[in-house]
Amino acid sequence: MKREELLSYLDGLLLPSRFRDYCPNGLQVEGRGEIVRIIAGVTASQALLDFAVDRAADAILVHHGYFWKGEEGRITGLRRRRIGTLLKHDINLIAYHLPLDAHPELGNNARLAALCGWLPEGRFGDQEIAWLGRLPQKQTVAELAAHLHRVLGRQPLVIGDAERPLQRIAWCSGGAQGYLEQAIELGVDAYVSGEISEQTVHLARESGVAYFAAGHHATERYGVQALAAHLNAQLGLACEFVDLDNPVGAGSGFFPAALVPDQAGQRQSTAEQAAEEEFQPVFAVLAECGLRLRDGNGSGQLGGGLGEAAGGLIDADVGFIELVA
Repeated sequence: MKREELLSYLDGLLLPSRFRDYCPNGLQVEGRGEIVRIIAGVTASQALLDFAVDRAADAILVHHGYFWKGEEGRITGLRRRRIGTLLKHDINLIAYHLPLDAHPELGNNARLAALCGWLPEGRFGDQEIAWLGRLPQKQTVAELAAHLHRVLGRQPLVIGDAERPLQRIAWCSGGAQGYLEQAIELGVDAYVSGEISEQTVHLARESGVAYFAAGHHATERYGVQALAAHLNAQLGLACEFVDLDNPVGAGSGFFPAALVPDQAGQRQSTAEQAAEEEFQPVFAVLAECGLRLRDGNGSGQLGGGLGEAAGGLIDADVGFIELVA
């Protein structure tokens, strides 16, 4: 297929002219004019480029390409290596960012909803990128976290009460934690995105809306994967999706919805309980050797009362621990 024919088809499908984006959509680096084999992936990393070279690909199709607004414009260092790889092997780089987030069938948010079984009811946010809907049946925060883990293969970081029931949900893949406040105003019970920021925690705790950071890559692999399958089926191109994992954005387990004591005194949070269970075997071995751990800032020894100590480490952001006899 001619390159210009493919680009015309993709533009007609994804409608990039409708979006104000942070990077150029469509052809970013020009390669050979005839395209038969395409390697698709989330990000145009050097690893993906090298894979495309090994596969003798004519083009690379990604969600995260190059030439982002505000980034360094000089082609030096790693940028020189990446672009040099494309030019040396005459490989086209094609990227679609917001158009691939927003597409009603092939987009990241559409695919995330389909995979998780959520029922879309509307959109919100800048250029209506974020989605709004409901769960097929009520779930607790813990149940939704476990479901995301099963579907995405990644343990989400969760801010919220594990037992809180959920029904209305909002979501936006990638680094869309900035839409949480709008989601709160829409009256949702939970918001799912890829990443989390410091202020996100406070908004979630103060509003009571559960927040799930499920991983930037983990929530955005499905749009380009669906697009690759579409090109295979509709145009007969050999389009192969390659999943190069990236852990950014996801966490491990729950953090408390609020840092307040209950009627029985200071409550042990879910995060502290998880820490106690995870590290108990380590402390048992150390005790047999007559050793114990102490946080490096000297604010307390870690041993008995592990839950309290682990919670202290989490909340105080202690940077390191030391082994003492």
